[in-house]
Amino acid sequence: MTEKKDYYELLGVSRTASADEIKKAYRRLAMKHHPDRNPGNSVAEQKFKDISEAYEVLSDASKRRQYDQFGHEGMRSSFGPGGFDFYRDFTHAEDLQDILGSFFSDGGLGDLFGGGGRRRSRTGPQRGADLRFDLEIDLEEAAFGSRREVTIPLSDECATCSGSGVAPGSRRETCRHCGGRGAIVSGGGFFQVRQTCPVCGGAGTLVTRPCASCGGSGCVKARKKITLRIPKGVETGSRLRLADKGEGGARGGPPGDLYVVIRAAPHDVFERRGDDLFCEVPVPFDIAALGGEVEVPTVDGFAKLKLASGTETGRVFRLRGKGMPNVEGCGRGDLHARIVVEIPTNLDSRQKKILKDFVDARHESNYPASQQFMRRAQAFLDRKAAIEKGE
Repeated sequence: MTEKKDYYELLGVSRTASADEIKKAYRRLAMKHHPDRNPGNSVAEQKFKDISEAYEVLSDASKRRQYDQFGHEGMRSSFGPGGFDFYRDFTHAEDLQDILGSFFSDGGLGDLFGGGGRRRSRTGPQRGADLRFDLEIDLEEAAFGSRREVTIPLSDECATCSGSGVAPGSRRETCRHCGGRGAIVSGGGFFQVRQTCPVCGGAGTLVTRPCASCGGSGCVKARKKITLRIPKGVETGSRLRLADKGEGGARGGPPGDLYVVIRAAPHDVFERRGDDLFCEVPVPFDIAALGGEVEVPTVDGFAKLKLASGTETGRVFRLRGKGMPNVEGCGRGDLHARIVVEIPTNLDSRQKKILKDFVDARHESNYPASQQFMRRAQAFLDRKAAIEKGE
């Protein structure tokens, strides 16, 4: 598989480039490699796809931050299956329209990738917009999967006019100002000034008798309840795609998709890093000193962990396969349990006497780390005294 090229290199800009610099670079390259200017040139076609993908990411502040931090791996959840697709994932059609408008007489995007029949009409059926919904879940839902019912506010196709925006029994009329072209063109030759028609807004037609139900927009606001299936192993940044659950299409077009972006809430017991879990396990000082068993929480329940005598704070035990399930079904992560020796509090008189008896009976060899520390500290002070004497 060919390694993807760096987005900044594709556009020929630095990693600190401003939004304007990125747009100017894309403008220059889009005009050069657009398939309508390079008919039958598959290299130019692929180049146009690549720079459009780069512009989609770098022109979006959130996507750009994610790319800067994680590279191409961090963009896996931003595009649909199979990676970037111009018609599905490119959200800057208006930018491209402005960039190319003066170079293509029809003002449209043209048959971008050959094959014909894919020109986008402002008066014909239009696909609804994709929606994003941020959902916070807890670690238990991520570990075991769950179902959630959420209410999404969205625009749906008006049932009265079937999304046309016109009153029943009437139809849209051709805009006389632009002659139905949707744009006003001035100038001549290769360089032309093309502006969106101020009367019809680029549609080429006008609604003279708007639908009473939607006011001529073709859409009505609605709140829909949607049941989500949260798969095991999802984590912050995971993106769930629900086909045809986005905004309703206009004039009979299909609805868009709904993308649910997961954010995992912090947990009281576990910290998640990838598919691995980490936790701190308080251990009574007598068990740490004498050895014994402690119970460690896992996603499967409590597991017994046997400690040797003299176990110190900071010791980490790895329990293989006791972490989170992988969202792609590739096994499970591990659990890393860090021991924290707990010092007893609220001692009664009898307990205090027992500890004092131990203090009287203890020997330096019971605390080798303390003895080693003191030896190193004394060596430091001896060296200091020798330097001061000039030795």
